[in-house]
Order: sequence, then C-alpha cells, then structure tokens
Amino acid sequence: MSDPTMYILKCSNDLYYTGSTKNLKRRLKQHQNGHGANFTKKYLPIELVYFESFSRIDWAFYREKQVQRWSRNKKEALINSEVNQLKFFSECQNETHFRNYKKE
Repeated sequence: MSDPTMYILKCSNDLYYTGSTKNLKRRLKQHQNGHGANFTKKYLPIELVYFESFSRIDWAFYREKQVQRWSRNKKEALINSEVNQLKFFSECQNETHFRNYKKE
C-alpha cells in the first residue's frame, strides 16, 4: 500500500486517530512501534479501522483534515460504510437548533 492514503486508527483508549501518509504499511509500523504521532504512542496498541487511497498526497491530507473535524458518530458511520447516516450526523442535533424549535 504505497498510494497516498487517509486512514483512521482506533487506539487502546477507544478514541480515533486520523492521519494521512504516502505509505500506509510503513506508517502503521511506525505507529505500532511507538514512533508515530505522540497521541498514538500513548495509547498502543492501535488498529487500522478505515482508509481511503488517493492519487495525490495533498488530497489525502485534505481529506484527513476534513474527517478530523467530524464527530465520533460521523466517523463511525464512515468506518461502518453507513453513508446514509453521514448527512444525519452532519446536522446540528442540539435541542436549541432551529429545526427543533417548537412554536407555542
């Protein structure tokens, strides 16, 4: 796997780490050996739960930054291929949101 890749790891603390790389196999080995990001180094072992390949590293990096901003629920919908749920989890779920406002 040497294509530019955006990936999601599940860490031992049950949190997700999102990254991008030019070589996924090498990067995963770095994470597992504690030479990856500071975050994953603290919460070994890690598990690869999702990845997307791209033809350019800047597209993988852009996708990484996009997914990093997502909620846990939205990331899990992506991981589980529940694409119909992505839009739902993109919407504001707060009770104060205008869609939830009840006129009296």
